[in-house]
Amino acid sequence: MDFATIIGFVFGLVLMFGAILMGGQLGMFVDIPSILIVFGGTIASLFIRHRMSEVFGAFSILMKAFFVKSHDIHKIIKQIVEMSQIARKDGILALEKVKSDDEFLQKAINHCVDGADPAFLEKILAKELSCQKDRHRNGVGIFEGIAEAAPAFGLLGTLIGLAQMLGHMEDPSAIGPGLATALVSTFYGILIANLVAIPVSYKLVAYSEEEQMVRQVIIDGMISIQKGVNPRMLMQSLIAVLPPTARKID
Repeated sequence: MDFATIIGFVFGLVLMFGAILMGGQLGMFVDIPSILIVFGGTIASLFIRHRMSEVFGAFSILMKAFFVKSHDIHKIIKQIVEMSQIARKDGILALEKVKSDDEFLQKAINHCVDGADPAFLEKILAKELSCQKDRHRNGVGIFEGIAEAAPAFGLLGTLIGLAQMLGHMEDPSAIGPGLATALVSTFYGILIANLVAIPVSYKLVAYSEEEQMVRQVIIDGMISIQKGVNPRMLMQSLIAVLPPTARKID
């Protein structure tokens, strides 16, 4: 669970709604036409921009910003080095008894045991990594699209509200609803983009890059095992991706 994301959302909502309640009533910021324009328009643009399956999967992608599967890269590097020692002593087939909690690493181990040569192993694992990057890019694209569309439809709602207000200047009762639609639409668009879409897209990119780094470490490590690289040299090679302060492996 990513507590930073949860704290950010809760903190932002509490401050925002607290400020609203201090200055008036919450109901002043509930406007049905604005909701239809901003939320409806944003969703419609997503269906145009992405495949239907990607749009319907947006909620599960959003949940990854809150509930992410962590990767203990220190644990993975340590296990790869231990496997290197086993392979040098007893041969690659001895890795058949090794089990890993990491699905990608376990798949790489199975390929090695099945007799895959270094070139084939690198090709198949690199292909899977590339496909993962594409899937993650599509997921991030959903929220980047929301970040672009929501403020634009907020502005559209503002223009519609102003047009309605100016078109009924002779009727004072119509000025209030038109002005409400104009202002609240902008509020909705900015809120969706800056409290949800943009932060979530950045968080998803960060998690994607972290997972890709871990998988690249696995690829490099398993290929080095097949090539018989010395365990100490392998350790130094793998920890090079870590910051200097985090390179100690217990």
